[in-house]
Amino acid sequence: MTPRRRANLERLLKPRHVAVIGGRDAETVATECKRIGFTGPFWPVNPKRSHIGGHACFATLDDLPEAPDAVFLAVPKEAAIESLAKLSAMGAGGVVCYTAGFGETGAEGTDAELRLIQAAGDLALVGPNCYGIINYVDKVALWPFAHGGSCPGYGAAIITQSGMLSSDFTMSQRSVPFAYMVSAGNQTLLRLEDFVDALAERPEVRAIGLHIEGLKDVPAFERAALKSLGLGKPIVALKTGTSRLGSSLTVSHTGSLSGTAELYDALFDWLGIVAVESPAQLLETVKFLCVAGVPKGPRLAGLTCSGGGATMLADYAERLDLAFTPPDPATAAALRDQLPATATVSNPLDYTTPIWGIPERTRPVFDTLFAQGHDAAVIVQDYPAPGLDESKQWYRNDTLSFVAAARAQGLPAAVCSTISENLDAETRNFLVAEGVAPMQDIEDCMRAIAGAVWHGKRRSAIAAGAPVPLVSVKAGGSLRLLDEAAAKKRLAASGIAVPRSRTGTAAEASMLAQELGFPVAVKMVSAMLPHKTEAGAVRLGLRSSDEVASAVQRMVADVTAFNAAAVTDSFLVEAMVESPVVELMVSIRRDPQFGLAMTLAAGGVLVELLADATTLLLPATRPELARALSRLRISRLLDGYRGKPAANREALLDTLARLAAFAADEANAVTEIEINPLFVGSRESTAVDVLMQLG
Repeated sequence: MTPRRRANLERLLKPRHVAVIGGRDAETVATECKRIGFTGPFWPVNPKRSHIGGHACFATLDDLPEAPDAVFLAVPKEAAIESLAKLSAMGAGGVVCYTAGFGETGAEGTDAELRLIQAAGDLALVGPNCYGIINYVDKVALWPFAHGGSCPGYGAAIITQSGMLSSDFTMSQRSVPFAYMVSAGNQTLLRLEDFVDALAERPEVRAIGLHIEGLKDVPAFERAALKSLGLGKPIVALKTGTSRLGSSLTVSHTGSLSGTAELYDALFDWLGIVAVESPAQLLETVKFLCVAGVPKGPRLAGLTCSGGGATMLADYAERLDLAFTPPDPATAAALRDQLPATATVSNPLDYTTPIWGIPERTRPVFDTLFAQGHDAAVIVQDYPAPGLDESKQWYRNDTLSFVAAARAQGLPAAVCSTISENLDAETRNFLVAEGVAPMQDIEDCMRAIAGAVWHGKRRSAIAAGAPVPLVSVKAGGSLRLLDEAAAKKRLAASGIAVPRSRTGTAAEASMLAQELGFPVAVKMVSAMLPHKTEAGAVRLGLRSSDEVASAVQRMVADVTAFNAAAVTDSFLVEAMVESPVVELMVSIRRDPQFGLAMTLAAGGVLVELLADATTLLLPATRPELARALSRLRISRLLDGYRGKPAANREALLDTLARLAAFAADEANAVTEIEINPLFVGSRESTAVDVLMQLG
């Protein structure tokens, strides 16, 4: 983004004056600006109308008093392009282009979009094909439909690629404090990362929520996200459209394990972005972050007036790596003195109905539990429905006790309803004013807290080391698949262990096996055999010269039947490697958007069977490699299982780090590496089978 466009974006986000160009949609924008409370000059431009929204119309842009800071453009496609050129020439700030029919419609629209870009110049152009921007803080709504939402002076900046979803967010009955709502549309000029970069600087923004269908510039997004992280503005992301990649370039198992969803997950993990799975989770998570903040750790104090609520809190906490620390002996003794005899001392604590709604009984209990030391507090309360208000004060009494006790200990706090709609608007708004998050649905609440805790931990880890940019991708030429012998020679030169081996002809194979010592494995060497097993191009555990000779003869016949063009008279003879503690599959491939991505998975025959895999983006530090390993279900086997020795984790991490460095070295021209299996042993890790593709 050019400096001038950035300055224009600032004008658009906080305009002194607004112009609207169009008819019916411009009328709606006038209504929405009035609804939100915009008091600046409002200039409709329409030669066929005298007034729009009670404002006198100007016949042309030339008639405006001065170049407007913000414009809402809702006219046909060609007229929109002409208007943009005029606005750019007169020095306008930014434009929301509601007009559709551009790149989203195919070749004809793409041509029009190119002309749109040329016409826009340095304008801050939102869209086209978008709803626009709502600034809740400064009360500006460049928005073509009725909108909801409120702002207590701070809040979340929500940026979406879907107009309707952004509108739905504004209508949500969740009391999320909103600072900005942006519908980015086609992102022809201004993209998600541009809005993140600009809005992260604004003090009223406490968190950023993103709905992402796709990113156009991953390195630019990375820079903006790291900036937001450094400014203490957590990002929460909902990624939709996560179908797996079906790339013709991928010839390994990686295509079935690491698709679009996995790469985005890896990107979010890399940047400390909280990933969510639904719009409700996004709203609940940004709500907690904006109102309650980021807890220092995972230790929670939980309160309910129901045994069922307590067990639900405990169940979700266990799944989400949150901890309800049991009361220590002194705390437990004090609680027994304060609670009715029917209560069980625990955390989460069901303080029982005999003291429900009685502040002089509940406040001491809450104070005692919280004083033990926790990182956040949550109480489960389902308020009565409107019209059933006679008991509401009893609920409010416990809310007030909870708020006071949490505030006394400086704990981020949430009041959570079991059922999402069981927290009325008046109560939600009261809680926001008190700095307590009104959370709706226990699962979404616990996921939001877990996401906030994870973000805090990840932010600290990233801050502890200087962020390293992702490995960039350069356009390559044709691809070349190395034969396995050549691939292993390259890895060995980089310090990665491979089996002892010899390469020779069919006539030499038995002699080479004798030199290595039995048992041996024999493989046909051919760049046309990426997966040897299915072609019959590998034999394992051969224990004599006769077995080797017979295996070679049979191998030639099998490969000839599979693909005669792949047959060679070159054979790789390898010493068998001792049985490992664990077999892993490790792959690295160069993605055109994300750069280098490493996938770790259960290896050997378990690759497809278990689909136990995790993906991370490179470069990665040693702790990040270790953290990725810990995410695998089979990682527990590395510590030894049922009498088996433990794996040498440090040697494994050495291997992974060397492999990553090898792939990142541009001189190696690596497009893809797959090691399957990587034998992880008690002493070292050995690349048993290798596929390598160069660009």
